Amino acid sequence: MNLQEQEADDEISLIDLLAVLLAHKRLIIGVTAVSALFSAVISIVSLKLPPEKSFMPNQFTVQSHMLVNDSENSSSLSSLLGSSAAGLASLAGISAAKGSSNSALASYILQSNGLLDAVADKFKLIEKWNIEKHPRSSCRDMLKKMLVSDFDDETGVFTVKFTDIDPAFARDVVNFSVDYLESVFLSLGIDKNLLKKENLESNINAAFREITALQQQIKNVEHSVSDVYSVAQLGEVSLKASLLKLELEAQEEIYKQLKAQYEMVKIEIANDSPVFQILERAEIPDRKSKPSRGKLCIIVTFAGFFISVFAAFFLNAVENIRSDDEAMKKLSGRKCKGDAK
Repeated sequence: MNLQEQEADDEISLIDLLAVLLAHKRLIIGVTAVSALFSAVISIVSLKLPPEKSFMPNQFTVQSHMLVNDSENSSSLSSLLGSSAAGLASLAGISAAKGSSNSALASYILQSNGLLDAVADKFKLIEKWNIEKHPRSSCRDMLKKMLVSDFDDETGVFTVKFTDIDPAFARDVVNFSVDYLESVFLSLGIDKNLLKKENLESNINAAFREITALQQQIKNVEHSVSDVYSVAQLGEVSLKASLLKLELEAQEEIYKQLKAQYEMVKIEIANDSPVFQILERAEIPDRKSKPSRGKLCIIVTFAGFFISVFAAFFLNAVENIRSDDEAMKKLSGRKCKGDAK
């Protein structure tokens, strides 16, 4: 067969394919139209139904952003993690040697049973989701799929995301999880400056209360002088007042030192990059994240078109076989003419 004959056969084949499509154009148009109509109806119905009853409800993804410092200048796990933190890191599969990172620890804590159980108990998710079989384990598995995290190596931003049909509930879950993460980082002592700042604030408040109480006691003792009627009582009152004043001077000196340390820690925090810092808390989104009903309609319509085309060629093949006597004889098991007896 020469090149011209081959090109003629190819041209005939293309014409035959087009003829098959034209012969079954009603089938192709009908199936495609039905697919488009079906996808549109399904999308409208799913949108009209209440979210808790809809088979394809709107879902909202809520997220919160934190700064997790993994730089070499920040405090590393190997130098700052205490025994409790080291034990937690080992459970997470995080080595305290090179390669450890605070972002990896944050990712582990977010998927840990402690945080998942805390979220489940806080929002009563077992009752909310009507989990009956293996309630605790099943609730954890569901939360792990819905509560996810992401870390940007370039910016150091750690993102916590949660997807649900109720945007307000999703926001509350994310904010609770972020607060839990922050409390764990503080309890582990990874960001020592913040922990030291909290301790100093507590001690300063305690010292201030003690100073106020001593001043009140001194005032009461001085007022009691008028009720003294003997030299012995006057000596006791004077001694008590002197001791209280000495205690007051000591407390005031302690207060000054604590305030000086507090100001120094504030300067260190301002100069150093914090290990864990909340940049943006979760808010209620005003736009759904999924499903995309427009894309669904397009996909279903194209799927119906391709299925109808396949069906057209299949029907054409069946018609050709039925019109071919030899093919029908072969299918029926009878021998064709000229076959050996």
